[in-house]
Amino acid sequence: MITIEFFHDVICSFCFPMSYRMRQVKKEMPEIKVIHRSFALARESQDHDRMFGSRENAKKEILSHWFHANQNDELHRFNIEGMRETDFLFPTSMNGLLAAKAAGIVGGEDSYWDVFDALQAALFMDSRNIDDLDVLEAIIKNCSIDFEKWQSAFTDPATLALVEEDFNLANAYQLTGVPALIVNGKYLINGAQPMEQIIQAIQIIKEKESPVIEIIKNNDSGDGSCNMEDGKWVCKE
Repeated sequence: MITIEFFHDVICSFCFPMSYRMRQVKKEMPEIKVIHRSFALARESQDHDRMFGSRENAKKEILSHWFHANQNDELHRFNIEGMRETDFLFPTSMNGLLAAKAAGIVGGEDSYWDVFDALQAALFMDSRNIDDLDVLEAIIKNCSIDFEKWQSAFTDPATLALVEEDFNLANAYQLTGVPALIVNGKYLINGAQPMEQIIQAIQIIKEKESPVIEIIKNNDSGDGSCNMEDGKWVCKE
């Protein structure tokens, strides 16, 4: 079994093409298990101030990141000019992360993924402020998820605790950015890599993780071995 922990942030521009890519990988390799994990590039507005001098400066700088992310995106879906014309400051991470985690609580990993993608599309394509609770609720209502159950999970402190657990896990893995894939808890695929390279890396990991298969079966006619039989160590010539 290949398990991939997909660390991402709703406001991460390179996570947008990476999520689309990972959906294609899942179609090619349906046997893999994808677990979605939260990572906050800007937990609160002060983080924008600290990194960029102000939230106004943050928006200008981040839009330059969008240009490169749009080149990375096979579908070139980023509406850079649309976002530049908006009058709201660039969103922070937490409301969107809580919204996606709440969807996961209600509907599992597939619901998490659907809401995560819907939030990213709203930000990067439709120039909507996913910090705004009214915007979040409107997005959720357009997803195939029970809104009242989602709303209850969104405001539940236990949901925040689960997001915090993801943050702690990211620290344990020593992750400093997203998107990032942790495969089987020990292999890192870092950044928005091309789909072919992701699949190739997973195939290599599958080979490393596969159980040993006996190609030449030992028999009584040659090549001795020592084996455990009925709890005893027995050696045969």
